[in-house]
Amino acid sequence: MKTSIVFLLCVSVFPGFSQGRVVGEDEAGFAECNVFFPGQVPPEGFTEQFHVKICQQYNKEPRFATLYSTKDKIPLYSAFKYTKPGQNKEETWLVEPQIDDPGNDLHEMVHEADVVGTVSNLGANQALTSDYVGSGYERGLLNPSLLNEEDFQLATYTLTNAVPLSPSLSKSWHRDIGMVVEQALVPHCSKQNHLYLLAGAIPSSVRVKGKVSVPETLWLAACCDAPDGWSLGLVKKANDEDSLADLTVRELEKQLLAGVRLFKGSCGEDNQNQGKTEAILQAVSQIRSGEQVGSSDSQEAKDSGLVRKVVGIIATPFIKLLELLIYLFVELVKFVFYFLWLVIKRLGGTVLDGVYSLWNGVVSYLKAISLVLISIPYDLGRVIINIFLGCLQIVQDVLFLTYRVLCIPVGFALHLAAFPYQSICAIPSVLKDLATGIGGTLSLVIDATAALLHGFYYLAAHIVKRFVPKISSDD
Repeated sequence: MKTSIVFLLCVSVFPGFSQGRVVGEDEAGFAECNVFFPGQVPPEGFTEQFHVKICQQYNKEPRFATLYSTKDKIPLYSAFKYTKPGQNKEETWLVEPQIDDPGNDLHEMVHEADVVGTVSNLGANQALTSDYVGSGYERGLLNPSLLNEEDFQLATYTLTNAVPLSPSLSKSWHRDIGMVVEQALVPHCSKQNHLYLLAGAIPSSVRVKGKVSVPETLWLAACCDAPDGWSLGLVKKANDEDSLADLTVRELEKQLLAGVRLFKGSCGEDNQNQGKTEAILQAVSQIRSGEQVGSSDSQEAKDSGLVRKVVGIIATPFIKLLELLIYLFVELVKFVFYFLWLVIKRLGGTVLDGVYSLWNGVVSYLKAISLVLISIPYDLGRVIINIFLGCLQIVQDVLFLTYRVLCIPVGFALHLAAFPYQSICAIPSVLKDLATGIGGTLSLVIDATAALLHGFYYLAAHIVKRFVPKISSDD
């Protein structure tokens, strides 16, 4: 079984409202906004991963529920209840930041211009105002503001409740749905707070600026969940703005996604009050034919409607031109602000870089000066010590030189004074050495004479031994 995850966003229009949260598929419906469905059970069968559930809130109260398609960038349906209409408020269009950037800190709807640059991938999953400007399409509300009281109306002007419609189709849709609800549905529901409304759109392959899907069909499903309840479906084709077909809820569900169930138990479809159902269909038929319910239109009213239609057609190009000029002016102002911000950023960066470089230079200079100042006492001490050592060396050299100079005459005088004594003392030694020398010489002469005589003797003896025996033998 395929499991998909859908997002539930509880969004608000002004600060202080409920914050969005992401839930799993196993959690029930639209949280606080389940009150806009019969039995508090939302429609079944919308299970794609790109379907985002949004609980639209205002003044900390749920106002209506929306199922948004991030693929087609339009709502698939908005669920709401009829409230007493109030005076129309000025349009103030908002976007939902968490659809594009679920991790941001903005948990409420804000103006698009206020979040440009602060929301990641803004416009990746939802339509923006720029997608409609100059496209020929208007932002058509599925939950029309004209069916809401004054403090509800601001909550309807969000791009998550809007689909691209041509000006004529948007006017026709809002007119028809307003008349059907007020003149046909509300009077025939015994408990007004039990009248549940679903207004939806079927996406087509046509895209506005290649991004936002243009609906091929607009539809409305109504359910009166009362003892004599009933349910009804209405369909308007986008290519025929005058069309308004009535059908049962079951028939309407077959035109939507496979397996879709809009209301719990088809909201009494199998056991409806036939009288009220016929009265509702008759009222719808009168609205479809352009008649006022309960009376007939005069020719003057028809002519007036025709005039208004012609005036609307003529005024539409000028309105679109004015919107384009306003858009261009806003974009020009944004560009000027962005340009000034870029210039200020660049100048600020340059100034900061210069200040940083200057600071580094000052720090380096102070560091060098500090090192020099710290080294001055050390170097001064070394110089003083070297000077002192040099002076000691000079004194030592002077004393040594003086000593050497003084040693020369003193030594000479001492040697001169000791000469007679040494001369007299040397006479016995000289005489002794002289006697010894003479004795030695005489002894050497005697020894040499003795040795010479001994040699002659030996030679003579030898000669005698050699020759005397031989003579005796011969004899």
